[in-house]
Amino acid sequence: MSNHLKFFINGEWVEPVVPVALDVIDPSTEEPFTQIALGSKADVDKAVAAAKAAFPAFSRWTQAERLALLKRILWEYEKRAEDIAQAVSREMGAPIAFARDSQVAAGHGHLSATITALETYKFTEDRGTTRIVKEPIGVVALITPWNWPLNQITCKVGPAIATGCTMVLKPSEIAPISGVIFAEVMEAAGVPKGVFNMVNGTGPDVGQVMAGHPDVDMVSFTGSTRAGIIVAKTAADTVKRVAQELGGKSANIILPDADLKQAVADGVTGCFGNSGQSCDAPTRMLVPRAWHDEALNVAREAAEKLVTGDPQAEGTDLGPVVSKVQFDKIQRLIEAGISEGATLVIGGPGRPENLNRGYYIRPTVFGNVNNKMTIAREEIFGPVLSILPYDSEEEAIEIANDTPYGLAAYVQGEPEHARKIAPYLRAGSVYLNYPDWDLFSSFGGYKQSGNGREYADWGIHDFLEIKSVVGYGN
Repeated sequence: MSNHLKFFINGEWVEPVVPVALDVIDPSTEEPFTQIALGSKADVDKAVAAAKAAFPAFSRWTQAERLALLKRILWEYEKRAEDIAQAVSREMGAPIAFARDSQVAAGHGHLSATITALETYKFTEDRGTTRIVKEPIGVVALITPWNWPLNQITCKVGPAIATGCTMVLKPSEIAPISGVIFAEVMEAAGVPKGVFNMVNGTGPDVGQVMAGHPDVDMVSFTGSTRAGIIVAKTAADTVKRVAQELGGKSANIILPDADLKQAVADGVTGCFGNSGQSCDAPTRMLVPRAWHDEALNVAREAAEKLVTGDPQAEGTDLGPVVSKVQFDKIQRLIEAGISEGATLVIGGPGRPENLNRGYYIRPTVFGNVNNKMTIAREEIFGPVLSILPYDSEEEAIEIANDTPYGLAAYVQGEPEHARKIAPYLRAGSVYLNYPDWDLFSSFGGYKQSGNGREYADWGIHDFLEIKSVVGYGN
């Protein structure tokens, strides 16, 4: 509790310049369980100044020194794993088993992958008599979301450390406690003063100030497309680099040679994981028209097996969504699906019958959806699946690409057939037959899903500037 109302700046836990507190709500009870301090421009200025002062020395650390620091960070992260899991479960409603096995594990995985990538990463290359040098870009502003807090914090902090950048982190004010614990991890790991700084606050009062700050050289942002546009416009005045991972409306094409029952059931699970709060969730399931009715039955059976309830209870599959704002938005979109003529297969408006408080959503499946409907166009960010029939492979590809987003796409079918579809899909990641998570793949989007890439060496690339030393070899 002692650090919830403080910021981590220049190696110390400090009070905000102007004390303003915000309740942190437990979405399973709708009640506050702690408070955080909200930052202002004055706090951002202090944090950026600390990062700027630390950069000249830290940017000269050797690759081996940065690697050793990352290993210490991972060691301290492992020691706090249960604290982080409990915080994630409380602040965003993740079932505790999911918080441990997926949320906390994601952060561990990204730190480990960054370490592995850094061990062999080449920061210099000779081309004839010219030496190409990859150097840290400078002070970076890291703005992270509430839905996968540790995944996104480690996706950004790891490569920033790996490259020799200094940084200011703003976690989501909706789910901030895991970020506070992560700052404690960085302190315990002995990160030098000013290299890592953390300021809590809102997007307009802290995030936007960071994006526009003249002493920030890069912004790495994960969040909604709407907020990403604001960040990019704000950053443009100082011509800084902006890397963004934004929204998604990912298609899941089930081919005629797929195992329909397995593909549909696994698609429901994939869509509803994390209570549907994943930007790359397969939310639009495309099935051959002849299979449509059977697919609805399989999806209904799969959704019925999922247990929605108390995040701390054993056996809970889906907890609440993170906030009243999200709850109300999802309810509005479910109502839109009904009013626009989609077939409600299971779920619908309101909470599950056994729950009278908390931001719980009924796991919902719609059939007979077409790509002009609101539920097929807007990112719902809840446990809501749309099933769309198609008549030909070409039509399925056309529907899949008919979206302003391009974060991910999914294809289920005979492996060679699925491979042939992948090149036609306009998405940063294409997942064939529900593969295991690959920490060394690239992650990022086409179109309005953002720019830049994260994970392992892909993330390291984004935090580097390229310098040519011409005549080096003469």
